[in-house]
Order: sequence, then structure tokens, then C-alpha cells
Amino acid sequence: MRYGAAVPATETDPPGPWRPPGHDLRTQWVATLAVIVAGALTVRPMGFTGRGLAVAALFVVNCLALLARRLPETKVPPRLALVWLSLGVVAAAALIGAGATGTAYLFAFFLTGHAGYRLKTRPALLVALGCSLLCGGVLFFRLGPGYHELPYVVGLVTGVPVVIGVVNRSRHRAIRAAIDAAESAERAARAEARTAVLTERSRIARDVHDVLAHSLAGINMQLELADALLDTGDLARVREANDKAHSMVKKSLEQAQWTVHALREDALPLVGSLTAMAESSGHRDALTVTGTVREVPARVTQNLLRIAQEALTNAARYAPGGEVRVELAFAAASTTLRVVNRPATRAGAATGGSGMGLIGMRERVALLGGTITAGPVVEGPDQGGWQVEAVIPE
Repeated sequence: MRYGAAVPATETDPPGPWRPPGHDLRTQWVATLAVIVAGALTVRPMGFTGRGLAVAALFVVNCLALLARRLPETKVPPRLALVWLSLGVVAAAALIGAGATGTAYLFAFFLTGHAGYRLKTRPALLVALGCSLLCGGVLFFRLGPGYHELPYVVGLVTGVPVVIGVVNRSRHRAIRAAIDAAESAERAARAEARTAVLTERSRIARDVHDVLAHSLAGINMQLELADALLDTGDLARVREANDKAHSMVKKSLEQAQWTVHALREDALPLVGSLTAMAESSGHRDALTVTGTVREVPARVTQNLLRIAQEALTNAARYAPGGEVRVELAFAAASTTLRVVNRPATRAGAATGGSGMGLIGMRERVALLGGTITAGPVVEGPDQGGWQVEAVIPE
């Protein structure tokens, strides 16, 4: 059974979802009943008058004190346990003195052993010392008819089992602490796994947005335009809008393939994938690579490809006809992706976006510990265009 696993509970189980080793209920019940049966068969005299009645009464008290060991710790306050065990050892010593024969000393052994487990160390040792002095004194000073049956040394060692009880209590507490730590670690692992699931959901949401948000919006726009042009009878423009819609569907399928690769965490080549992505967007020979080409981690490749896809989609939507450049720079301590598009050369039908694309790009770069800038180009040959630059550290 693994740590922290629940076990069937009973009224006499110690608190918590586990039972300490060595505390098998059936074994303890068998031991307790064995002591009681042995006492009932051997302790004499027992009767309803005189000394026999006193011995019988003491035997019943000892049996009750011994059976009380099975009371849960949560239901017996420490002070009450100290009183009960103290009275129990007094009754055990009295039974040794009152009985002429028998195994009355077994009650003392079991009660002091349980005192070591149930009580704190100091009161447990005091109970055990008192038991040894009482039982040894009864036999040494011949205070009853049974003194000749047992040497007084047996009475003195009745407190020794307290050591076993103390050791068991310390061991069980250490095991409980280890189990609590294991349960805490398991809860932390579950929380970490849940966080990982939520992070993965966010990544999938970004990928779905990258594929669907732009492409479906553009396709819907072209289809609405074709529908509106049908009423005018301008079939040439209807065909043109229909062709654009078909082209967007083709590009969307290609983008969906990129997304499937990313979600499956396939190891895609960064340079080759960027080249194919730029060409599928209608920009041949758009990629420029500087520095020494090297393999980058799969997570970096996936996120850079998603950023490039988002930037190319935005360029096609907001700057149709404008030249696009994709630059990939490998430096000693970083990898930089830059996508620059010049101003549009023809009118576009694009409407305002949701802004989720830029948010998704920032989230991707943040997960990799990098930086990203996106904004208009205000000077140089690309003035009036747009630039996205992501820098990912090694």
C-alpha cells in the first residue's frame, strides 16, 4: 500500500488515514484477551465473599484498565489517560498482593507498556517507576499470600515495558511525519500537474486562435462580399472574391497542419519551416538567416513558428501587397526573429482585429524568458510598415 492511501477505519483506529506498524487490531485484541483469560484461569482465590470477593473486584478493575487501551487517543485527554493508567497500575499491584496464585503481574506489564506509548515520556516514566516500586514492594515486604510465588525482582521489572512503549511512540510519530510529508508532496505534485494542464490549455488556445481567428474572419469577409456582389450582377468581382476565399481556405489548411505539428510537439526544423511558411504566404525568398545556424530547443522552435505565422497573417490582412521580410539571427546568447512588412500597395478589406494575436505572442515569448516588440516602422525604407521582433535567450 502506498503512503497516504486510506485504509478501512474502525472506532479504535488512531487518528489519521493510516494505522501505525505494529498496531494491528486483531493482534492487540488477541493479546488483551489472552491476558484476561490467563488471569481468569490462574488468579486465586475468587469468590463472592471475603478475600475472594476482593480479588474478583480487583481482577475486574484490571480487566477494564487493560481493555481501555483500545480507546482512541482523540477520545481520551492526556490527563485522563494519566489518571486511568496510574489507577490501573495501583490495581495491578493490589491484585498481585491480594491473590495467592496466578498471572496478575501480566496486567502490570501491559499497562506500563501502554503508558509509554500513550503518555509523554516524563509522565510515562513516572507511572512505570511507581508500578515497579508498588509491585516490587508488595512482593519484597510480603504484603499478600502470593509473595512466595514470585520473587520481588519480577515486581521491580514490571515498569521495564515502558521503554518499548516510548520507542514505539517515537517510531510511529516519525512514520506519521513521513507520511504527512509524502501526502503534502503528493498534493503539491497534483497542484503542479493541474498548473501544467492549465498552461497547456492556454497554449492550445493560442494555437487555435492563430489558425482560426484570422483565417475564418477573412474567409467570412470574402464570402459576404461575394454574396453582396451577386445582387449587383458583377460576376467578375464575385469570382474574384470567391477565388480569394478558396485561397484563404487553402492557407488555413496549411496553417492547421502547422498547428497539428506544434501540438504534437514534433521536432520541426526552424529554418526550413520558416522558409515554407513564408512561401505559403506568397513571399518567396523572404527569409534571411544570419549567424551560425544551430538547433534550438523544440519549445523555442514551436513558439517562434507561431509568432512568425501570426506576423505573416497580420501582414497579409493589414498590408496586402506589401513586401515582407523574415529575418532569423543566431547570436551567441540568443536567437532573434524579425518580421517586417512594408505598407500596403492595394486596398484591403480587413477590419480591426481582437488583439489576441499580439497577446498570444507576448505570452509565448514570456514563457521562454525572452522579449518582444511590435509596432510601426517610423523611419528607413520600411517607413509606414510594421515590425515584430522576438529575442529568445539561450
